[in-house]
Amino acid sequence: MIAELGLAALWLAAALAGLQLIAGALALTPRGASLAGVVRPVAIVQGVLALLAFAALIYLFAVTDLSVKLVAMNSHSLKPLVFRVAGAWGNHEGSMLLWVTVMGVAGGLVALVERRLPEPTMLATLAGQAFVSLGFYAFLLIASNPFERLLPVPQEGNGLNPLLQDLGLAFHPPTLYLGYVGLSIAFSFAVGALVTREVGPAFAKAMRPWVLGAWIFLTIGITAGSYWAYYELGWGGWWFWDPVENASLMPWLAATALLHSVSVLASRDALRAWTVMLGVIAFSMSMIGTFLVRSGILTSVHAFAVDPQRGSFILALLAINIGGALTLFGLRASSVTEGERFAATSREGALVFNNVMLSAILGIVLFGTLYPLLAEAMGAKVSVGPPYFNPMSALFAVPMLVVLAVGPLLRWRRDSFRRIGKEMVIPAMLVIAGVLAMVLVGGVSLLATLGFALALGLAWASVLPLKGRNLRRTPLPIWGMVTAHLGIAVSLLGMSCESAFSVEKLVAIRPGEATEVGPWQVKLDAIEPVAGPNWTALEARLLVRYGDKGRVIALEPQARSFWAPPQQTSESALLTRWNGQLYTVLGGEADQGRWQLRLWWKPFVTLIWLGGLMIALGGLLALIGRVAADIRRIVARDKIEYRRERQGRAGRYS
Repeated sequence: MIAELGLAALWLAAALAGLQLIAGALALTPRGASLAGVVRPVAIVQGVLALLAFAALIYLFAVTDLSVKLVAMNSHSLKPLVFRVAGAWGNHEGSMLLWVTVMGVAGGLVALVERRLPEPTMLATLAGQAFVSLGFYAFLLIASNPFERLLPVPQEGNGLNPLLQDLGLAFHPPTLYLGYVGLSIAFSFAVGALVTREVGPAFAKAMRPWVLGAWIFLTIGITAGSYWAYYELGWGGWWFWDPVENASLMPWLAATALLHSVSVLASRDALRAWTVMLGVIAFSMSMIGTFLVRSGILTSVHAFAVDPQRGSFILALLAINIGGALTLFGLRASSVTEGERFAATSREGALVFNNVMLSAILGIVLFGTLYPLLAEAMGAKVSVGPPYFNPMSALFAVPMLVVLAVGPLLRWRRDSFRRIGKEMVIPAMLVIAGVLAMVLVGGVSLLATLGFALALGLAWASVLPLKGRNLRRTPLPIWGMVTAHLGIAVSLLGMSCESAFSVEKLVAIRPGEATEVGPWQVKLDAIEPVAGPNWTALEARLLVRYGDKGRVIALEPQARSFWAPPQQTSESALLTRWNGQLYTVLGGEADQGRWQLRLWWKPFVTLIWLGGLMIALGGLLALIGRVAADIRRIVARDKIEYRRERQGRAGRYS
């Protein structure tokens, strides 16, 4: 019954999306103006119904209703509850239902709270959102029904992929989806503004909170996903330029450029056409990522291996949505006025330069991700990895970081580098000192040297916008900018140190024997069998000590064997200190009673994820500051209108 209720809610939500599209489009015409009042309520109810459908799916997974095909294929009654619930989105159909749910709820929220746009632009925006949503509803109901029944009912389910049975799964996909769908709102705003030719500061101010929210969730999702892959997969890396990793990075790069562009448009009425184009491109990257993950053309631990027909359906949606938006942009671009002009040496100029650099990096990642697929389609096997991505991205990332340090100190409209020359002396000295330090250490790559030096300079430069301010009265968006830029420096420092100073060791030793990795002494004390709720494992007890005088600490990496579904995994054991992480993995049994151990010492590697969280925190501070300022503005405006109304009444009765 719950499955049928969820399916009915999904059908009703799809029908309301169609009504929202038709009513929103007709309301823009003189004859259909009376339908304008229908669009917002329909959008709100559609979001509620989509949420009801997803809640039904979560319930079915929580109780392990094996009469539902999706539950039987991706759950098991013996799994812990948290992983049964997470199984609701740890598969193709469930993740797509999460997608349309977030899209419906986001559209409903826009209809409920957004009052800054002219009503025609708002109607066009909601119609655009409904158009995108309708395609995904059709995809779910026609090709990927999450509530399909299974007869006969099996005795037990297949279980969730053991690699996904981790608490990181409970946060990584939902946060990424909130980011992806937040960009669909930006896309709809861009389409609405193009339809009504209302591309200006009001449009940008309405779009900015949604872009900022999407960017925050994308940042958190990528950070969480990177750390999950780092400790769960047991390969010791935090980023491998996997195509599915790139699928999440590309929308973030576009969203970062869009965020800065929309801020310039909202504050200075510049970059109008560029902002609209980035709004289209950002969501295009989200849809390309969705196609890559669900088309079956990739083999990845992250990817959902599905039939090519579903991939073709998504490809058609991508062509319709993105092709239509780009066609609309081409038709209306000439009507989008230029906006205010500015000098190259200005804060706007710095933002434009970095937007171009971000766009170039996006192009590099997109080409490197798609080229092997195109080559394979033509019969050639090509591998594109770090040797391509790292240096090619650095060509544009290095000048971008230099401008990132300088840009926030420049004035709007027009400025000169002479005015801020004194401020940049210390950051420049830190960069030089960083380069010299790495050269003296020796054996460090050029990229690691540049990253380390630029991180030092950027860290100092990022706090300079606070100089001379009353810190208690400094607006939250300024604090957000400083925190985010400082987070970039912290992450960059962690990446550089991990790349330059990591030590890896692969050994085969017997219980009672010891080895060393970096400053750590590691002794294999014992190998013991252990059992969990749905797995058994061999567990190594490692006694580790930092240097000669550090206290002995026990680490327990495992080689697990799951039985639902049958699969073997490596569960790493990590020890974190202020200056890095000891990373240990248990391998298989070698000859003569020896056991393989893979050990890493990774100096300052945790700064990578600390910086990522700081970047997200910076975005959150900026969002809170912007929303609070909007609320104060609305309250002040309502007070003024109330006073005028009272004065008008008093004048009539006097």
